[in-house]
Amino acid sequence: MEANLSLLDTVGVGDLVLLDPLSEESLLQNLKERFAHQEIYTYIGNVVISVNPYQPLPIYSPQTVEEYRNCNFFAVKPHIYAIADDAYRSLRDRNKDQCILITGESGAGKTEASKQVMSYVAAVCGKGEEVNQVKEQLLQSNPVLEAFGNAKTIRNDNSSRFGKYMDVEFDFKGEPLGGVISNYLLEKSRVVRHIKGERNFHIFYQLLAGGSDQLLRELKLERDCRHYGYLGREDRSLPGVDDAANFRAIQEAMKVIGFSPAEMRALLEVTAMVLKLGNVQLDSQFQASGMESCSIQDTRAVREICELIGLPERVLEQALCSRTVEAKQEKVVMALTVAQGCYGRDALAKNIYNRLFNWLVTRINENIKVDSSERRKVMGVLDIYGFEIFQNNSFEQFVINYCNEKLQQVFIMMTLKEEQDEYVREGIQWTPVDFFDNSIICSLIEDRQAGILAMLDEECLRPGLVTEETFLAKLSQVFGSHKHYESRATQNARHVTDASLAGPCFRVHHYAGKVTYNVLGFVEKNNDLLFRDLSQAMWKAQHELLRSLFPEGDPQKASLRRPPTAGSQFKASVTTLMKNLYSKNPNYIRCIKPNDNKEPGVFTDGLVQTQVRYLGLLENVRVRRAGYAYRQGYKPCLERYKMLCKQTWPKWKGGARDGVQALLTNLHVPTAELAYGHTKIFIRTPRTLFDLEDRRQLRVAELASLIQATYRGWKCRTHYQQMRKSQIAISAWFRGQAQQKRYGQMKSSALLIQAYIRGWKTRKEYKKYFRSGASTTLANFIYRRLVQKFFLGLRTNLPPMVVTDRSWPTAPYKFLANTNEELKKIFYLWKCKKYQDQLTPQRKALLQDKLCASELFKGKKTLYAKSLQQSFQGEYLGLRKNPKYRALHTVAEGKLVLADTVQKVNRANGKTVPRLFLLTKNHVILADPKAAQPKTVVSLSDIQRVSVTRFSDGFFVLHLNEISTVGTKGDFLLVSDHLIELITKLHQTLLETTAKTLKLQVADEFSTQFSKGSIAIRIVETAKNNGVVPVCKKKGSHKMEVLVH
Repeated sequence: MEANLSLLDTVGVGDLVLLDPLSEESLLQNLKERFAHQEIYTYIGNVVISVNPYQPLPIYSPQTVEEYRNCNFFAVKPHIYAIADDAYRSLRDRNKDQCILITGESGAGKTEASKQVMSYVAAVCGKGEEVNQVKEQLLQSNPVLEAFGNAKTIRNDNSSRFGKYMDVEFDFKGEPLGGVISNYLLEKSRVVRHIKGERNFHIFYQLLAGGSDQLLRELKLERDCRHYGYLGREDRSLPGVDDAANFRAIQEAMKVIGFSPAEMRALLEVTAMVLKLGNVQLDSQFQASGMESCSIQDTRAVREICELIGLPERVLEQALCSRTVEAKQEKVVMALTVAQGCYGRDALAKNIYNRLFNWLVTRINENIKVDSSERRKVMGVLDIYGFEIFQNNSFEQFVINYCNEKLQQVFIMMTLKEEQDEYVREGIQWTPVDFFDNSIICSLIEDRQAGILAMLDEECLRPGLVTEETFLAKLSQVFGSHKHYESRATQNARHVTDASLAGPCFRVHHYAGKVTYNVLGFVEKNNDLLFRDLSQAMWKAQHELLRSLFPEGDPQKASLRRPPTAGSQFKASVTTLMKNLYSKNPNYIRCIKPNDNKEPGVFTDGLVQTQVRYLGLLENVRVRRAGYAYRQGYKPCLERYKMLCKQTWPKWKGGARDGVQALLTNLHVPTAELAYGHTKIFIRTPRTLFDLEDRRQLRVAELASLIQATYRGWKCRTHYQQMRKSQIAISAWFRGQAQQKRYGQMKSSALLIQAYIRGWKTRKEYKKYFRSGASTTLANFIYRRLVQKFFLGLRTNLPPMVVTDRSWPTAPYKFLANTNEELKKIFYLWKCKKYQDQLTPQRKALLQDKLCASELFKGKKTLYAKSLQQSFQGEYLGLRKNPKYRALHTVAEGKLVLADTVQKVNRANGKTVPRLFLLTKNHVILADPKAAQPKTVVSLSDIQRVSVTRFSDGFFVLHLNEISTVGTKGDFLLVSDHLIELITKLHQTLLETTAKTLKLQVADEFSTQFSKGSIAIRIVETAKNNGVVPVCKKKGSHKMEVLVH
């Protein structure tokens, strides 16, 4: 323990209880020395002092979390994680509800401290999908509330402008179940005005910077902050802060919490409406009666607001420029002046934003609340605005400082006064320590009859003209002799001259120092009135969220009852908060601001000294040094530590006090460390307590090991006995089953042998009566029956009469396989015959042509596949109809087989010319298409062979006999679009006329005979996109290339 405690004193003194000598100067110097070495945390017993470093420090890593998990409070360096761990373990292990109170001035780092506490608790509590979801929701509620409730002030870039108290609820295992958030007094006046150098709430700037262009268009917003009156018409971007990234983070956080896209959109729409209300400008005008009235200067802002919330423009304009007054059951509409109209506009903006913020908190609570009714443990974390002293302090600063007075009172009551009173009650010898009790200041503010808030409410409710001057005069009259109150009137009565106290001001001597409050606006802000016309106008809007914020606008629920004042509401909320805090075990984090300029590494002695004084740190140290660090009732103490002594374990039969005394005596705890009160045991130093805890942990581990060993032995014995019983049962069953199986086998074998013997005897006895040919007759009979059955079955199972269907049923018996194959062939031939008989002569001729083409070209020429779907027409020229071809028709009449247009290749240069190709029963005629006269007539007997390519072109060569009259000029090179049909018809005609088949050559190279000699033709394949093919090119005098594809 001592070795671990030395870690605390590496820089200065880690625990101020150990500071020697103890004085205000030494305490201040110790804080300054530790701050200079970035040791920002210091203890006063179990109170943590946190000095804001104004810079990120590498002391919040996961490794640091593990270092402080389940640690002894003083066994590690001072850290905020230590108090968070101590509070969490007290809640989990001792069933004590906890609260962590984080106090300090604005800018002292309270918000960041609450985040670190929450992140640590989330890191060390249980794991699991559901638990992680709860933890993530609790953590993600922080950035959402900060966006809508925090703003930049002169002292702090992320100042909480509302109070937040979160109760996190845990189950018996210490795993988070959910939580409840309470908010206190949002500074809604910041919506409509803020001083120079500050900003409005973060959400406005984040929405304008991070919203997409489409979103801003739909919300009727412009990205430039200077367009909005409520933002001061200036660009107030913060250095080092990315508002756009923060906006995206907020949207993700809201999704994690459970907001639907529709709710997020509605929230942003109401936020945009508040922003645009600041752009509604009013003009002054005079009515016919001479009374001043106001009107909308530029209706654009009003029109865009109404489009956004679904409200008629005239309704909103009328609500902003007039007011309905009820007098003697009559309603009178009164025109508002410009000042009254601006007040109503600003009051509407403040009320909308305040109610929107309350709705946001309620909506978050709905998602993180615990539905279970089981007993729960609670840890509360309070992050509330710090003590504020500005140049001009108004109603907001007054109630904020009142709340801080109450928190200081809690600290005094629960750490100083309560501790000393407890020593007296328990009969412990004690030297009282003087400290300042601020109860007199709290009474000055909150007394029901004569408190400042009570008199403010009284002035607000008093009929007649009520002004701040009458309120201040009443305060000076009632508190003229109060030592913590002063004003110009009380100073004059005491003959004191103080130029710093202005006329419309009063001063309260708070625990943190003197604060001067300007009473201007106190009555108005406390009344917090909103004209009924504006509430009713908001209720008439079609926007569902906005309507829900103004239930009093419903005419059916209208009430003339005056709403409670802002001061009384806040006082009631603070009273509830105090009751909540008093019901829990407190843990304190006292935050200190080292300088006013938010600069890292700067420690202003005077500023820190003031905070040390009003936080009462020196008195706290003195009480801790003079008192006892730990106390507990005798019975729970005995229950917790009785396993450390044989006399008290497992059960002590005497009184609880005697048992504790026997226990501690047996453990040899020094008597100077102990004090026995009437109902509690007091332990002076944490070292003794930690020693007891260490011993208890070791003993618990030993007992756990003993229980585990006993349980394992019992479990093994029980398991062995169960296995033994099971083995005996299994063995008996197995032996029985084996015998039954053996008996069954023997019985079946005996029956089989008997059957064989009886059969043999019967056959032997009756063999003489059997005919010699009986077996053959039976076999033939069975064979005929099987064949008959096969044919009858085949009759009902014949395949369809489709020629292309070659299916056939399989043979049911092997001896019918050959017969079945023959039947299959016969059936298919018969099916083809039936199909052939159905064909018309024309169709039959066409199929014969196609069959002939298949025999000639299938698998040899690519063009054949394309010709399958093309029918053979034979006559493509229209000789009968065209009078131009009358002469040709006359020549071929009665003998024409095919007429088509072909391209004849010039033998000299490879160019092509069109020719008419006529195939008759005896001749091939090539004619000029222009003159329609035969140019060449070739007898079929002169055709030697035909050559074609293997590609999809129409190129072919007619090889002629050299001895023929036409053949002397050479072979013909032709190109036809119907090559397959032409060659097929030529083959059939030649076969029919000369009884000879056409010799067909399919090749890439062949020789042709021209008049001047032999020419070698080579076929060259080209790409399909190379234009018209085939193309013939002469290569020298004896070669020609034909380009095809």
